[in-house]
Amino acid sequence: MSEEEILSVTRRWLEKAVIGLNLCPFAKAVYVKNQVRLVVSRARHADDLLEELDRELDLLVATPADEIDTTLLIHATLFDDFLDFNDFLEVAEGVVEEHGLEGVVQLASFHPRFQFDGTEPDDIGNYTNRAPFAMLHLLREVSVDKAVEAFPEADAIFEENIRTLDKLGHQGWKDLGL
Repeated sequence: MSEEEILSVTRRWLEKAVIGLNLCPFAKAVYVKNQVRLVVSRARHADDLLEELDRELDLLVATPADEIDTTLLIHATLFDDFLDFNDFLEVAEGVVEEHGLEGVVQLASFHPRFQFDGTEPDDIGNYTNRAPFAMLHLLREVSVDKAVEAFPEADAIFEENIRTLDKLGHQGWKDLGL
């Protein structure tokens, strides 16, 4: 896929699933203000992706939040296997630590075959973190804190997402065209 195709598919997922289903009640505000940086990685190896993560962390913390509030580092081909991606996340967390950004930036992850521990692969709850491609989501802690302050029931988001996806079902997810 071309970079533009990857970006188009990612935007469709953001608009239809993340925002459209309200899986993240904080996403719409930064998305409509164009404060979500979407970066397509063409890294050929995990080490190359770690270097890109280095650069994106530096850019995020050096840029005012009203310009870039959050970053999605997208890789369409490197991590076909979810368990390999999950193992990579530990290394990626180490990069955040190496930058001295614990408590400043947190990583979230998305993957086409995301699976929470203790669930079956086809459990609809896994779709809360399913995306068209493997993605590292770089979030500013201060932005997360502000969003949680504004949303007093933040702890209930996960349960509400599960209820939403239970109602939607697998066919409903497919009908979204994702």
